[in-house]
Amino acid sequence: MTDTVTKDKLIADFKVVVSDAEELLKATAGQAGDKAAELREKLQSHLTKAKHNLAEAQEVMVEKAKAVGRATDDYVHDNPWRSVGVAAGVGLIIGLLIGRR
Repeated sequence: MTDTVTKDKLIADFKVVVSDAEELLKATAGQAGDKAAELREKLQSHLTKAKHNLAEAQEVMVEKAKAVGRATDDYVHDNPWRSVGVAAGVGLIIGLLIGRR
């Protein structure tokens, strides 16, 4: 769970950085000079590549999440009583922890 939250936060933060970089690129579009134009082209190229890599990473994460969901569903269907027992045990523990407050 923490790993997924961290990845989701990283992706969200990366999207913000890409968006900010694109805004900076647009804001400096009026700057003259060969060096500035060259840097803007290089930055645009890197941003395009980063967006593509981000999209691929998201696809991989979605596929992994779907696979985990299918595996869980299969396990619950194959072991219904064990699943009920585990759920009851977790519920009991949560109930005891809440009751202590």
